[in-house]
Amino acid sequence: MSLLSGPPRVITTGASLLDEALRAQAVPTIPVSWRPPLPGTADALAAVLADPRRQAANERAVGRLTSARPFLTGVRRASEVLAEGVFLHAGPPITWERASGPMRGALIGAMLLEGLAGDEHEAGRRLAAGEIVLAPCHEHAAVGPMAGVVSPSMWLFEVRDDEHGGVAYCSLNEGLGKVLRYGAYGPEVLERLRWMDEVLGPALAAAVERTGPIDLRALAAQALQMGDELHNRNRAATSLLLRELAPAVVEAAPGVAAQVLRFVNGNDHFFLNAAMAAAKVSTDAARDVPGSSLVVAMARNGTDFGVQVSGLGGRWFTGPAGVPDGLYLGAYGPGDANPDIGDSTITETSGLGGFAMAAAPAIVRFVGGEVGDAVRATLSMYEITLAEHPAYQIPGLGFRGTPVGIDVTLVARTGLLPVVNTGIAGRIAGTGQVGAGLVKPPVEAFTTALHALADASK
Repeated sequence: MSLLSGPPRVITTGASLLDEALRAQAVPTIPVSWRPPLPGTADALAAVLADPRRQAANERAVGRLTSARPFLTGVRRASEVLAEGVFLHAGPPITWERASGPMRGALIGAMLLEGLAGDEHEAGRRLAAGEIVLAPCHEHAAVGPMAGVVSPSMWLFEVRDDEHGGVAYCSLNEGLGKVLRYGAYGPEVLERLRWMDEVLGPALAAAVERTGPIDLRALAAQALQMGDELHNRNRAATSLLLRELAPAVVEAAPGVAAQVLRFVNGNDHFFLNAAMAAAKVSTDAARDVPGSSLVVAMARNGTDFGVQVSGLGGRWFTGPAGVPDGLYLGAYGPGDANPDIGDSTITETSGLGGFAMAAAPAIVRFVGGEVGDAVRATLSMYEITLAEHPAYQIPGLGFRGTPVGIDVTLVARTGLLPVVNTGIAGRIAGTGQVGAGLVKPPVEAFTTALHALADASK
């Protein structure tokens, strides 16, 4: 009876027509933003949500992710940590036949760098014949930006988790433009890689031996306060890392110190690769928790976008990689762009990158959009994540922790997909970078993972 005798309290959802009509009659409303689950997911969603293991499993998984303490502990040659005859690449497994232009270009460049082919045609023939084993970085405790190709002579950041004991690796950043990771393999690309092999890698290895472990979580947290989001904006983080390394570089490699420091100083993305390894070792800590619906990897190989889920082991769930929407360099345009590529989405998986765009308003000048778009992107990600990161905080949101811990059930329930900001590679091998922007993952990568979780819960 109190409902009839008191003033009406109206909650509206769905189309805005009812809410607008009531407000026109001075009736106060409480609008609720509600979406039906993604098509075809209702039964699987009900099964996963009913799994009695799920809540505790997710709490454990996201707790391990957010408590990880990644430290830069060394710089090592890939030949020390890779099996002989294996080239690593970004994203889910891929064959030469299905590889995109930038992936093929990077693999050709690695063949030339290692002296395994005399020219690009021989390199392509040997790769097509399967003479080199191709394997995802993620399956070898590693991550690689863009094409992500790692060959034996390359140097890698080594990052260890001081809390849970894991280790992860990532190649050193070459800079922007015509670089191997964007599929370029011209003489200038190979010359730079040889210099990195002979000068940069050894100097950094000796420097980190002198500094001892460097707390990457602390550097990333500080960089967020300084306007980085740790995927496409790393200017502050690179400066902070340079402060840590510079004295040791001068002491350990005085003859080449100026070259090394000038290179790092001129490359605002240098920290990205260390951040990726830190994110990888953090998300790996959350793996293999039975019943957990937490996403522990998102990665792209230029053809497929794939995800891995804590409760489903090393299985990949994939969909077609989309073409980013963003800003292009020079005369390049959307027709020059390759579909999304790279392991750098591990930053979003760990609560950085697109999930932290509200901390980096200047990022919109690189990927497009307005400052308000960056804030809205971060706010929307709280709807599909399990926690707020205790160390990674956003000043503009009252020092709220970044959204972290993508849950495939929340993606299915809301229809919201993870926000990813990324570089754009030219679709033709050898082109290099053509722009940067935002991209949406394919929904089927998350819905197929949800169905697999439902099957595993039976």
